[in-house]
Amino acid sequence: MNEFSRRRFLQLSAVTGGALMFNDLIGQVLGLTGRASLAATGEPIKIGILDPLSSPYKTSSIHDVHGANVAVDLFNKRGGVLGRPVVILEADDASNSEQALKVATKFIKEDHVDVLMGTFNGDCALVVSELAQRENKLFMVTGSHLPELSGAACNSHTFVFMPHARMLAQAVVPHLVKAYGTRWYMITTSTLDGKAAAQAMVEAAEAHKVELVGEALMPFGSTDFVSALSAAKSKEPTAIILNLYGWDLVHALKGYGKLELAKEKIGVGGMISGEQIGRPLGYANNAGIWGLIWDPKINTESSRRFIQGVIDKYNHTPTSRCYLGYAAMTQILDAIQRAGSTDATALIKVLEGHEFDGLKEGRSIFRASDHQHVQDVLVGEAFGKELGLGHYKILAMVPGLANIGAADQHLCKL
Repeated sequence: MNEFSRRRFLQLSAVTGGALMFNDLIGQVLGLTGRASLAATGEPIKIGILDPLSSPYKTSSIHDVHGANVAVDLFNKRGGVLGRPVVILEADDASNSEQALKVATKFIKEDHVDVLMGTFNGDCALVVSELAQRENKLFMVTGSHLPELSGAACNSHTFVFMPHARMLAQAVVPHLVKAYGTRWYMITTSTLDGKAAAQAMVEAAEAHKVELVGEALMPFGSTDFVSALSAAKSKEPTAIILNLYGWDLVHALKGYGKLELAKEKIGVGGMISGEQIGRPLGYANNAGIWGLIWDPKINTESSRRFIQGVIDKYNHTPTSRCYLGYAAMTQILDAIQRAGSTDATALIKVLEGHEFDGLKEGRSIFRASDHQHVQDVLVGEAFGKELGLGHYKILAMVPGLANIGAADQHLCKL
């Protein structure tokens, strides 16, 4: 994979007219020509985003919304979608399924949104998915990695943009084994998401004859991981696998650094991390080998344009959660344009089996049989200093169709 520095990218953008390059992307998607903006008129198209804006996932949630806003701005600058402006409505599900159901219901019944999007926690995604089907609304999952969403709990109205746990685990486990060996201890958040991550990691590790010497379950929202990490150390593992995310993962990695476990030759890593974890930690405290959804060092034309758009609007390089919000929103709005309607049935028809540029090296597709976004998954190693754009050295890019974790689970009955 070609790598490029933030400085080099900005220099290139200055020469080529980065903002204009980025605006042209939407024109290419929609088949528009020229650079003139067209005034959008009529009733707005409403996209309701549910994210845990007040939970341990709050930082990632904010980035999800940032990415979605960049996509909406670009469509609106081109005259909207079907000649109508696009607006985003935001709501906080607080990582609570009852709250998620409440705000999603309000979106549908009172705000009359056209499409639902978002959620990070698996239990929240499940209840919103069921509601979307009952109310005939399209729901695009951007954050949950629960395999059941495109497996046994799939339904006709839900599409899953996020790579699920099996996809991520199958990509990262071989690299964890190669770097750290096969004696593992797990620390897992006691939620549906944590348990899904742990199960996926264990399943992927079986082929490598990994010995699991223990596991600690931690409450969601934990801030002190020193006791759990000390218990892990006592088992003399070669690696500690953190089935955590958000601020839970940030705090756990701070504890790993505080106990200086790297000096004890105990590695660390897990199914998922990214810039949204590395930045709160700081370069010096970040460590380990991780599955990554996207990374700013992906050197494709569409990825560079996306990076430029986030820099222009928010003055920072995007995280993988920015990527999910942007890329998912782009596919929603493109589907509305292609369908000529916001009707859920029409949108489902144009999304099923749709192949598209997912801003990665390989092509992306919404698999028709289960509505899972089949895509490249990256593996990265955290560095104690800036490495071009971001906190991770890219160890591998696993193509979607080559990832055995991405295989159809054959449990989905649409």
